[in-house]
Amino acid sequence: MSFVEFTGNARLDKRTKHLVRRLSPDDIAIIDHTDLDRVSAEELLESGVRVVVNVADSQSGRFPNPGPLTLVRGGIRLIDAPGAPLFDSVTDGELLSVRGASLFRNGTCLATGKALTPEGLALSLAEQQSRVTQALESFAENTMQYLREEGKLLTEGIDFPQLRTRFRDRQALVVARGPGHKRDLRIVRPYVRDFKPVLIAVDGGADALLEEGMKPDVIVGDMDSVSDAALRSGAEILVHAYRAGEAPGAARLDRLGIPYQVASATGISEDMALLLAYEKGAELIVAVGTHLNLIEFLERNRAGMSSTFVTRLKVGEILVDAKGVSQLVSPEVGTWPLVVFATAALGAVVAAIAASPALRHLFELLARWLGLGA
Repeated sequence: MSFVEFTGNARLDKRTKHLVRRLSPDDIAIIDHTDLDRVSAEELLESGVRVVVNVADSQSGRFPNPGPLTLVRGGIRLIDAPGAPLFDSVTDGELLSVRGASLFRNGTCLATGKALTPEGLALSLAEQQSRVTQALESFAENTMQYLREEGKLLTEGIDFPQLRTRFRDRQALVVARGPGHKRDLRIVRPYVRDFKPVLIAVDGGADALLEEGMKPDVIVGDMDSVSDAALRSGAEILVHAYRAGEAPGAARLDRLGIPYQVASATGISEDMALLLAYEKGAELIVAVGTHLNLIEFLERNRAGMSSTFVTRLKVGEILVDAKGVSQLVSPEVGTWPLVVFATAALGAVVAAIAASPALRHLFELLARWLGLGA
């Protein structure tokens, strides 16, 4: 894209998912986001912002990360200025100018970085594909460590409190703020109308449901990205407590005077939502915006993503992605096409694991934990 100079109001936030809510085309977004993920890239594009300055590496090379390429192909000027002290020297809302790959205030250069191009990012992405095996080996080691420390997830489950919402003999729709969640929610509208599943929102997934005219039955999470309006929608609230017992979402709900219950689990809130539906007896779980492949797990860069992988293996026989839910728009079709879809997806994962000795060892260990071995 041709680019000479752009002047706009600075908007800063170290949490990109919060920043996108207040961006406009007249702003310059300043972020601190190593390995800018695809979800954040999509939301930046939707905001209409035209310039993004990142004080971290948008693409570190740790794994094949398509987020930055998605952003620049969408027409956004992405400038990497790792280490630039912009969060200390720039005030939110002040007028700044971008010339080339430099940021100015009243003619004074505040930072100079590198403008990322589609060609350069595409080349880097191709090179990173060759290094993905190393990342998967590390992921396998983290998962085995998780199994040694938290293997009870597979055998004993989570001690969930009693809820008013009935799950038994019903299907469940779990909505998280993840890749393509807005598009997938539009896809599942006929499914929700025909099957009336339990609607489980993971944090900000509650707002996504409300925007589509659907009211969540249960909201699960640490309540860091859900609006007050969604919390007051009448849904049951299940706060995610972590290993040491801390439940960061409880304090916010106490301030708002909203009743809630607490459940303790390792991993991420997305895992808890899936396990809630599974252990409460849902006959099928349809996932919107959740992380369903290993690259997406790696993209999150959290040790807890090992829990996500293990959770998918536990609930896999009844878990399908919203992209396959078009088979469900007619009740006459039934759920067997989706079961076949889920089985095929699981088979692809197993094939990938079997290609690596370390990953194959991991899979064999998981099989023993799940009681699949001889």
